[in-house]
Amino acid sequence: MTRRPKTEQEWRERLTDEQYRVTREAGTEAPFSGEYNDHYEQGVYHCVCCDHPLFDSGSKFQSGCGWPSFHSELDEAGIEQRLDTSHGMRRIELLCANCQAHLGHIFDDGPPPTGKRYCINSVALRFEPED
Repeated sequence: MTRRPKTEQEWRERLTDEQYRVTREAGTEAPFSGEYNDHYEQGVYHCVCCDHPLFDSGSKFQSGCGWPSFHSELDEAGIEQRLDTSHGMRRIELLCANCQAHLGHIFDDGPPPTGKRYCINSVALRFEPED
């Protein structure tokens, strides 16, 4: 059975105003304000919109940028990347492969083993602790 994409109204009913602004309108939460910026419990971070698994806590690191940072995504995440030229910058936007939610951006200044920094808005995530 093919899932029907949610309407704007369905997203507004499901998400908080801030979650909607960030994930559906490609917004950004204020730095150092997010619930998961300094969060290091063991588990998996999921898309807040559709619950698709995105990141394992083992790939999270303290970057000092003010947003949760990961050096790699889960193999099954399949996070989509697209060019973002908003605000006079040239960056790579990250989108949930399952529902197209805006998650954040990826940069080439992360630690080994990938050298990548997935800079993710906390409000785009839902954390599921390890059993």
